[in-house]
Amino acid sequence: MIRVIVVDDHPIVRSGIIGLLSLDDELDVVGEASDGAEAVALASALRPDVVLMDLRMPKVSGAEATARITAEVPGVRVLVLTTHEGDDDILGAIEAGASGYLLKATPQEEIVAGIRSVAEGHTVLAPSIAATLVTRIRRQDTVRPALSPRELEVLRLVSRGRSNPEIARELFIGEATVKTHLLHVFEKLEVSDRTRAVTLALELGLL
Repeated sequence: MIRVIVVDDHPIVRSGIIGLLSLDDELDVVGEASDGAEAVALASALRPDVVLMDLRMPKVSGAEATARITAEVPGVRVLVLTTHEGDDDILGAIEAGASGYLLKATPQEEIVAGIRSVAEGHTVLAPSIAATLVTRIRRQDTVRPALSPRELEVLRLVSRGRSNPEIARELFIGEATVKTHLLHVFEKLEVSDRTRAVTLALELGLL
């Protein structure tokens, strides 16, 4: 038997997933959680084979819960099952230690097969997710965005935890100018927030 915990903040969706898994004699749903914090506690207490994890949930996100489970509960594998397929969602989950990433639109038999595969130690990715990762990796290998010296200065200070007013004071520029530089950085790196801008810049060797 493969012991599974189902994590999703929508009760109806969670019940539907549990109902689906209960149809398979080789799967045993031993627990369910409505947020990441509950998932971490259950994984620690029940030590399942697989945690089927949604991503965007209140309190503690699926990615954060995944990171904590893989770090704190050795042997438990996490398979993401979500509706979200943005680059940052995918990379965040994979970097957190997820063993697989499937979409809720995936056919039922493929979800069950994915759980079995992850339990056996394999990695499972929906075709669209795999394509996104390959495209992202190729882009990072071939394209290194050209940030201006000032943009790099601003991003370096962001990486050190400086706020926009603090950056403006350190560089003797206006706060509006700092915001403009950051917008240019976001556009060039194709990200939408400060945290992802810093992590991607580090990945690309810009910082």
